[in-house]
Amino acid sequence: MKQFLLFILALLLLQLGCTGAGKPVSQVNGKNIRIEFDKMLHSRIVAKFAGKEIRLGNYSPSEFVSLDSLTITDFPFVEEKTTGLNDNLGSGKAFSIIGENQNIRKEVSVRVYDAFPDMALFSVTYTNTSKKPVVLKGWTNHSYQIETGAKKEKEPPFWSYQSGSYESRPDWVLPLKPGFSQQNYMGMNASDYGGGTPVSDVWRRDVGLAVGHVEPVPRLVSLPVKMPDARTATVAVECKINRTLKPDESFRTYRTFVAVHRGDYFHTLAEYRKVMMKSGIHFDKPPQTSYEPIWCAWGFERNFTVDQIYRALPEVKKLGFKWAVLDDGWQTAEGDWYLVKNKFPRGDRDMRKLVDKIHSMGLKAKLWWAPLAVDPGTDLIKNHPEYVLLNRDGSKQDISWWDAYYLCPAYPPVQEYTRRLVGKFMKTWGFDGLKIDGQHLNAAPPCYNPAHHHARPEEAFEKVPEFFRVIYQTAMEINPEAVVEICPCGTAYAFHTMPYMNQPVASDPESSWQIRLKGKTFKALMGPQAPYYGDHVELSDGKDDFASTVGIGGVIGTKFTWPVGSKSGSKIDLTPEKEKTWQKWVNIYRENMLPLGEYSGELYDLGFDRPEAHAIRKDGKMYYAFYADKFSGTVELRGLDNKSYRITDYENNRDLGTVNGPVGTLTITFHHHLLLEAIPE
Repeated sequence: MKQFLLFILALLLLQLGCTGAGKPVSQVNGKNIRIEFDKMLHSRIVAKFAGKEIRLGNYSPSEFVSLDSLTITDFPFVEEKTTGLNDNLGSGKAFSIIGENQNIRKEVSVRVYDAFPDMALFSVTYTNTSKKPVVLKGWTNHSYQIETGAKKEKEPPFWSYQSGSYESRPDWVLPLKPGFSQQNYMGMNASDYGGGTPVSDVWRRDVGLAVGHVEPVPRLVSLPVKMPDARTATVAVECKINRTLKPDESFRTYRTFVAVHRGDYFHTLAEYRKVMMKSGIHFDKPPQTSYEPIWCAWGFERNFTVDQIYRALPEVKKLGFKWAVLDDGWQTAEGDWYLVKNKFPRGDRDMRKLVDKIHSMGLKAKLWWAPLAVDPGTDLIKNHPEYVLLNRDGSKQDISWWDAYYLCPAYPPVQEYTRRLVGKFMKTWGFDGLKIDGQHLNAAPPCYNPAHHHARPEEAFEKVPEFFRVIYQTAMEINPEAVVEICPCGTAYAFHTMPYMNQPVASDPESSWQIRLKGKTFKALMGPQAPYYGDHVELSDGKDDFASTVGIGGVIGTKFTWPVGSKSGSKIDLTPEKEKTWQKWVNIYRENMLPLGEYSGELYDLGFDRPEAHAIRKDGKMYYAFYADKFSGTVELRGLDNKSYRITDYENNRDLGTVNGPVGTLTITFHHHLLLEAIPE
């Protein structure tokens, strides 16, 4: 019996050790987050909301380094200290937690701020305390667990936001299942696919956990999300390096963060944007022109004729679209950007004639363009071979879609060449805006071209935003009402580039779901009134789902061909029947102008709330959009004031009665979507 009792005691002690039970040796306390460290400086996260504490996972090695032959995860606790702070992010507390093993001393510096109660900012310093050099191969911050919580039957245990860019163009928001793994490397994941917003977020129904970096420029890190088993998901920030530390020499990681939240990922991204703005990132207020509906000539594709565009313009004007976009096919090649002679035989004069015609009809003109690409055999590559980005082995980096090569975004002569092109497009030809297109624009690989004299090859990656700043500032200096749209073709938009566009776009969405989730993402990252363009409606479910753009406060657009038969074999002709539908949605869009309202992204959880729901506050009213293949039941109208509201189906002009705030309920049945307006009585 005694041996049996000892065996049971040993099992209990083992369980206590494995679950990380016991008092931590050090704690970082923010208002809504606590990080607890054990004696080896392993840590776990505790969320604190509404007087309730939620431990998200067990103690695990969270900040550590990899050397040539091993990974060092254990750093026995030495000391800690806490001080007050007041800097660009406001007032708060600074914590320093130090641990040391035989060769490496680790100092974890953590800052929590009153203005950001859900977030803790980290930097970790490693010092070589041995008598020999050591080679650092990589570092990891915020390697945390989040365990499953209570959930409804058949719903996934976790949803996630992930921003790695891949050729498969995956959803940015997706549920997790056991065995899932995505690295979310912010560099190149294919020859011309890379970049992203350096945040990963995993949440369950009651709480979420997010990590990322808050560096002022893009960094070559990974933000892996995994679900190794049925009970646990993991997140981290990882970086590969090759750095030799001499004795007594130190290395500091990038500035990273961990955050907790309730609801979906919207809150995390909105807080991340605020931190970055306080750190120096600036977003201009978009011009009103960014909110005007768009017709694009891409329906006629690359082999368009100018006559096809001339013939379509009256219908564009009649329906109430305000922008006409000249898409791909006007140029002889990427890089040279000469006008195709059989379309523009008199060169600049014919292009100006087209723009003047667009203007004469009360429309604005936008020009498609794919900067950073140069085709083999062009004058540009012959005359300026030094402009090209080179890989470590001296090869050129391919841009697969156009069979082109990368120009180096960090090379000043390339930036100057690009600036002059913007001047030609907008001054000589008279365009009012730019549609900047191509998956290669979201990131660039490191450049090893010796002619560029880079301080580090990674400058080519880190200075992609600087390249777009040249374009944006030049365009806005020429025309303060210019619209600069960046469409990186399905990639997970790079946050550091966002200040240099005033019209984000769904960017070749593969479903209406992608249109809506991307819209919510941009409203978080660029602000609740971001002029998010839902892209051509022909890319949505059924090729006519205007409701997915209108309901989330997006700008509508189309690429219809007209007159019927003007393009042989066109599947997007604007038939008389479709014309009625297009006219209806243009009228709804212009009557409500929901992009100018405040998208209230924290009211509904994009993953767990069903039916899917979105809300916008505008002019004292609330607007709701619900989406499902079919739904019959009760929905909640959240975010109302404590008063009575008249509810209208504003698409079909149906009175649905009244509800009382702050949370109204409505029993409804719908297919695909339901758009509601709540007017206070």
